[in-house]
Amino acid sequence: MTGLAGRVVAVTGAGQGLGRAHALEFARLGASVVVNDLELAEEVVAPLGSSAVAHTADVSTWDGAASLVETALSAFGRLDVLVNNAGIVRDRMLVSTSEQEWDDVVRVHLKGHFLTIRHAAAHWRARAKSGAAVDARVINTSSGAGLWGSVGQGNYAAAKAGILGLTLVAAAELARYGVTVNAIAPSARTRMTEELFPDLPGPEDVAPLVVWLGGPESAHVTGRVFEVEGDRLTIVDGHARGPSTRRDPADVGMAVEELLAGAAGPVPVYGA
Repeated sequence: MTGLAGRVVAVTGAGQGLGRAHALEFARLGASVVVNDLELAEEVVAPLGSSAVAHTADVSTWDGAASLVETALSAFGRLDVLVNNAGIVRDRMLVSTSEQEWDDVVRVHLKGHFLTIRHAAAHWRARAKSGAAVDARVINTSSGAGLWGSVGQGNYAAAKAGILGLTLVAAAELARYGVTVNAIAPSARTRMTEELFPDLPGPEDVAPLVVWLGGPESAHVTGRVFEVEGDRLTIVDGHARGPSTRRDPADVGMAVEELLAGAAGPVPVYGA
């Protein structure tokens, strides 16, 4: 990994866990970092000196997400990398999930990703249209639950799956402005996973991939999803079309059975 001096990075949910590991690794390699967290941003920033600033607004609100970009511009004069990491869990079986628990998880994860991308993209588009060179990155955070589903996490899985769709659309729409957009699906020991999965590798094992995706060497990589757990890195190809057939409406059941006979089975849902 080459140095990142001169690049400005905003990391959401960076008070602890994955986001904190990302922020510290970016700073170690010379980047200036906007550390977003509702409660712990100042603690992360304190040992980093002038290379980091705290941002404590809620990025799942329009004004909070806008102020994340404004903080980067005010403190460092630019924004080059957006790492969307902020998230919460409200785990329940679907039949026990309240409307508020659904809305909270979808708001923080999916709406939070949209809003920060929306405001950062407006900044990069304006720069590109002014004739400035743009070499920007967005790294989104999905999960295995978003890829394969997870029992007891219908709200979380739906939000994380939505982030994958958002990543693909953003990659296609923002390429013209010099912006790449990728997603990671990490498995790591954090406050959201440590009770259920205490043996997972630490978040520091995920940070090198995120930092590489935020650096100059990754300019050719966009619209991709990477699973990462410890030292194992997997590229996810997404939905792929399997067998196909033409059918008479009267024989739709037979056609479906023929297709299923020639198709691979689905990946099991976590916890099933």
